[in-house]
Amino acid sequence: MQLPRTFGEAGALVRSGATTVSALTELALQQAHRSRELNFLLEVFDESARAQAAAVDARVKAGTAGPLAGCIVSIKDNLCYKDHRVSASSRILEGYTIIYSATVVERLVAADAVIIGRTNCDEFAMGSSNENSAFGLVRNPLDPARVPGGSSGGAAASVAAGTCHVALGSDTGGSIRQPASFCGLVGFKPTYGRVSRYGLIAFASSFDQIGPLAHSVSDAEAVHRVIAGHDERDNTSSRAPLGAVHGPGPGAKLRIAYYRETVERPGLDPEIKAHVLAHIDRLKADGHTVEPIELPMLDHLVPTYYILATAEASSNLARFDGIRYGHRSKAAKGVDDTYRLSRSEGFGPEVKRRILLGTFVLSAGYYDAYYAQGQRVRRLIRDNTLKAFERFDLVLTPTCPTTAFGHGEIKDPVAMYLQDIFTVQANLAGVPAISLPTGTHSNGLPFGIQLMAGPMADEWLLAACDGLFPA
Repeated sequence: MQLPRTFGEAGALVRSGATTVSALTELALQQAHRSRELNFLLEVFDESARAQAAAVDARVKAGTAGPLAGCIVSIKDNLCYKDHRVSASSRILEGYTIIYSATVVERLVAADAVIIGRTNCDEFAMGSSNENSAFGLVRNPLDPARVPGGSSGGAAASVAAGTCHVALGSDTGGSIRQPASFCGLVGFKPTYGRVSRYGLIAFASSFDQIGPLAHSVSDAEAVHRVIAGHDERDNTSSRAPLGAVHGPGPGAKLRIAYYRETVERPGLDPEIKAHVLAHIDRLKADGHTVEPIELPMLDHLVPTYYILATAEASSNLARFDGIRYGHRSKAAKGVDDTYRLSRSEGFGPEVKRRILLGTFVLSAGYYDAYYAQGQRVRRLIRDNTLKAFERFDLVLTPTCPTTAFGHGEIKDPVAMYLQDIFTVQANLAGVPAISLPTGTHSNGLPFGIQLMAGPMADEWLLAACDGLFPA
């Protein structure tokens, strides 16, 4: 017997009395242990998951269960869960047990979701392939010879492999949406500030957002509604109330834009291009207004993102110094040696590369030329993005230029960074974006279409998806 594919199915079974949360949890744990060779789970929480499930069953019986009773969830290894280990998939935090929970984790538990484990990721969420983890690469359940995407590749793989209904990931430049595209899932990045970042190990604080990966939009929406909302412990958290459940309404005709440059870009796979254009024609035929608009700064998106994100990473990761917590070199003699050797031994190659880039762009001689200029360009990108939402309800793009690539296939760091070319705009502008699994390539692998909406239109965007791209 297998875990029901969606929380929608599982929740209905629990409410009807046809199964229990404990029974669902056992199925999830069995599948997690069977899938060890894919390396998407760094740790399975057998004991705490079973205890959690038993407590939820008691509340189901008493009629006091929360909205996520029956939902099995995994969390990315950069989200804190009290009395559990967290490492950001880095040797520098190996074996570290956290003493508090992230706000999103607290809200999941309070809503009666069961958390079954922590998922492998690119170290400190830096990567597009999940090949940068200190604990080994993650394999795509749809084709183990290929990557699941990154940095939330383990989160995506945990859902695609049938071990949970929803996974929480973090998205700094596309790290939820790209794995969703590669694994045939829904991946949602909320508006910046919509979901608290308290308890998320930071990569780039002005970009990071926590969001769900799931098989269905309704599952993603159910979890989003639980984790979203203001949090006093995060001073970037928005006080805006959550939107209504309904979307544009049955039969509503929307104004949808697409960037001409994204579908005409030479690196876009021809089959993905044809698929996107076919959906544009279908949406027009359905009565929606669909028009091309210009994105004059497409080639500036990735450079701007990496200048700013590496600068923030350099600052955020300074706390991992071998003094306060985490790895401390046994070979160190004195304070200087402790700093240098602990960080050299604890961080992997990609993290070191980004720290060096970030330190360079923040240095006295280059700050104005790189970091300050990057902030100016980011403002132009945000203004250009928001201008589109003055005329249109949604902006449509491909999620990724290609389907999942093979392990070791992309060796050039710059070529890897360009995997984010269609996704970083939403993070630079702070707007919500979702990747929907809409196509299958001739190579048998899935890919997605991305939709972006205006700031704080998160719940409207989620509700609109089913009408535009029914499953």
